Amino acid sequence: MKKKSISFSFVLILFLISCKATYLTSKFSSENLPPPPDYNQSKSWAVLPKKWNSSLSRIVGKPQKKEADVFYIYPTLFVDRKDENWNSDIFNPSVRKDVIEKAVVNQASAWVKAANLYVPYYRQAHYRIFVEPYAVQGKQAGVIAYQDVKKAFKYFLKNFNQSRPIIIASHSQGTLHAKRLLKEFFDGKPLQKKLIAAYLIGARINKNEFKYISLLEDPNEIGGFVTWNTYKKNHLPKKYNEWYKGGAVTNPITWDKNRIGPREKHLGVLGYEKKIYPKSLSVQIIDGMVWSTLPRIKKRFFLSFIKDYHFADINLFWKNIEQNALLRTQQWMKTNKR
Repeated sequence: MKKKSISFSFVLILFLISCKATYLTSKFSSENLPPPPDYNQSKSWAVLPKKWNSSLSRIVGKPQKKEADVFYIYPTLFVDRKDENWNSDIFNPSVRKDVIEKAVVNQASAWVKAANLYVPYYRQAHYRIFVEPYAVQGKQAGVIAYQDVKKAFKYFLKNFNQSRPIIIASHSQGTLHAKRLLKEFFDGKPLQKKLIAAYLIGARINKNEFKYISLLEDPNEIGGFVTWNTYKKNHLPKKYNEWYKGGAVTNPITWDKNRIGPREKHLGVLGYEKKIYPKSLSVQIIDGMVWSTLPRIKKRFFLSFIKDYHFADINLFWKNIEQNALLRTQQWMKTNKR
C-alpha cells in the first residue's frame, strides 16, 4: 500500500508537468460516451452520509450528522495515455476505487469535521484536454464533465441539502467545474446566502472571477472563496505566466493577507500513511502561487526530487483546512443564529 501511494504521486506529477507527452486518442463523439450517472441511485455517488467506506473511517471516523454540507468535486484521475476515451467510465471498478482511495481519502476528508460530505461520481475529462494539441479536440469532454457535476449539484440541492449552509470544495479539474457552478448557482443568486466558503484549490482563480463572491482574507470570513496552487520554494513552473501569474492566492496556513505562513502555525500534513505531521513546512506567497518548503514528513527524500506540489495542494495543509472549515462553519452559524 505504501509503495502504491508513493508511485501514484510520481505518476501523477509526471502527467502534470509534461506538455510533450503523446496519447492514444480518437475523435470525440457523443455516441461513444460512457454511460451517464443517475444521481437518483446511490451507485452514482462516491460518498453520501449514508454511504461511507472503511478507508475514510480510518481517518475521520464514522459519519456524524452536521448542520452544514460540503459538496466536493475531485481532480483529474483519468490519466492513462493508452486510453483513447475522452471521459471516464464511473462504473469501472478501478475508476471508482481511485476516486475513493486517492481523492476522497486524501482530500475530501479534510472537510468532514465541519460538514456532511457529498461526493458525486462524474465523467471527468481525460488529462490530455489540458495538453496541446489535444485541448481543442477535447473541449466537449470538459462540457460533458461539467454537465454531470451540475446535474449532481441540482439533485443534491433538491434531495439532500434541506437548506443547510454549503461548503464547495474542489481540486484541479474539479475546481474548473466548481468555478462554473458558483457562477451559475451562487454568484449574486439567493443561494449565495447559504455559502460558507468555496475552497477552489489547484487551478488559477482571478481576483475578479466573480461579481459578488470575493476572496476571503481573514480566517473568520464567510461567503467568499479561497484558492492556491503550490510549488516548491524558489522554483517556478514552465507555464507560470500562462497558468498561475496574476491569480488570487490564499495563505493556507494563516488564512489572511500575511505573505508568510510560519512553520509554527502549520497544523499538519496528511502523509501517505495517513499520519498527521504538524509544524512540518512554511510557505511564502508570491504572485499567483504558494511557495512551500520541503515538508518534514516520512519518506521526504522522494519529495526532494519534485518541484511541482500540485498533487499535494490539499495534503500539505490538510489539518489547517480542517480547522479553518470548522471555524468558518461555526462563524456562519453564529452570524445566521442557527
